[in-house]
Amino acid sequence: MSAQAPAAPGLPGAPSAPGATGAFRPANVALCTAGLAMASFMQVLDTTIANVSLPTIAGNLGASSQQATWVITSFAVSTAIALPLTGWLSRRFGETKLFIWATLSFVVASLLCGLAQSMGMLVVSRALQGFVAGPMYPITQSLLVSIYPREKRGQALALLAMITVVAPICGPILGGWITDNYSWEWIFLINVPLGIFAALVVGSQLKGRPEQIEKPKMDYVGLITLVIGVGALQLVLDLGNDEDWFSSPMIVALACISVVALAVFLIWELTDKDPIVDLRLFRHRNFRAGTLAMVVAYAAFFSVSLLIPQWLQRDMGYTAIWAGLATAPIGILPVIMTPFVGKYASRFDMRWIASFAFVFLSFTSFLRSGFNLQVDFTHVAGVQLIMGIGVALFFMPVLQILLSDLDGREIAAGSGLATFLRTLGGSFAASLTTWLWAHRTQEHHAHLTESISVYTPGMQEKVAAMGQGDLQHGAAALNNIINHQASQMGFNDIFFLLGWIFLAIIAFLWLAKPPFGAGAGAASAGGH
Repeated sequence: MSAQAPAAPGLPGAPSAPGATGAFRPANVALCTAGLAMASFMQVLDTTIANVSLPTIAGNLGASSQQATWVITSFAVSTAIALPLTGWLSRRFGETKLFIWATLSFVVASLLCGLAQSMGMLVVSRALQGFVAGPMYPITQSLLVSIYPREKRGQALALLAMITVVAPICGPILGGWITDNYSWEWIFLINVPLGIFAALVVGSQLKGRPEQIEKPKMDYVGLITLVIGVGALQLVLDLGNDEDWFSSPMIVALACISVVALAVFLIWELTDKDPIVDLRLFRHRNFRAGTLAMVVAYAAFFSVSLLIPQWLQRDMGYTAIWAGLATAPIGILPVIMTPFVGKYASRFDMRWIASFAFVFLSFTSFLRSGFNLQVDFTHVAGVQLIMGIGVALFFMPVLQILLSDLDGREIAAGSGLATFLRTLGGSFAASLTTWLWAHRTQEHHAHLTESISVYTPGMQEKVAAMGQGDLQHGAAALNNIINHQASQMGFNDIFFLLGWIFLAIIAFLWLAKPPFGAGAGAASAGGH
């Protein structure tokens, strides 16, 4: 792909004032895009790559499985805190510098993770890695939008959409393979050459890119309340299921701290003249509607991604690798379709494309609501493959809708805020889905055992036969069957609910109004 010509004056994406970045094109757009995509893929991959390696990491570092979960939690908490700061950081240091320094810092943090000799050091290194990872995705999104002319921005957003889908799927598979064939340290050390390459390529290609650097005052009240509120909330969501939610004094205390801190944060940010997180972006209609659709849809999508591997391993007897292979087909069609979606989607109303996507996502959820314990690998993988059509058509149009009425200076802040809310939505989905599955399983277990009694004619003989003459072994075998059946029924209930949620999201899309070119609203309508 050759370098693109500058956008013509007056068109969306063209600079409206000296120093604007809309007309800048790198010497090699394809190479620059590859560098940006590699950094983003690396960052998103690391959200899931350590998941299947936790038992090995805990064993090697002499830690408990409970302590090992902080490898995931510390990364998630730090990322959630850093994401909303993207807008302020980009204004203060410039988008290009922020990307390069965040990527190189990610490399350093990954190196520290790989060299960790204790669980404490690994958790601290993962927290640092998560914090510097926060701005990487939204800044990549903003830089990609800026180096493409308006008519080709859909292709850039489609590439990011593919990364968002494929990287989390590859994470557990790649992490398991590296851990089994090499050592767990390499799941982090692999980032070092990739990150250095991405930073060097993007730095060289975007050298000379004009930046509008500001020196906004530090909003200390906003920063402190954000760190406390989001940090406490993320801990509640991550630890709630393990601590039995609000029966735990720790969870109650964290929830109260989070509510108070976030209430102060919201009031302060909406009234401060120079807030660290610009909540006024929600004055834009399309950003408001698109972000709402993205958050709910990603939460539902995240629930699917969480449930399927757990169900395959817990109830279907799959190993981690086979569970990964059964879920992986969801990424096949997005990889194939992304170039075409990016190229041709702009010819259609983005609301219709996204609506069609949610119909597909709903259809596959309803299919899963009819699964049973006899379903085979081919059927599971086939439904995952079909769902890929919905995934391919979902992310890019919704991203384009929510960015469409933001001007160039607002895109980084808007992307960071939307990504933060999307991430938080995923955390809520993980906790609620896990809780709901356990709750529905218990209810179904109670209903299934209502009619089973030792006084039921022939029951003792049947149970003894299941245990090959041993009544106790037979009772355990029967209880195991009932547990799996109850779990399957709870699984089906959740997917039936998800099917209706995906359909309901369509209503949010139609709150937005065209045009939907990235940055179109600000350019053509002067913003709101």
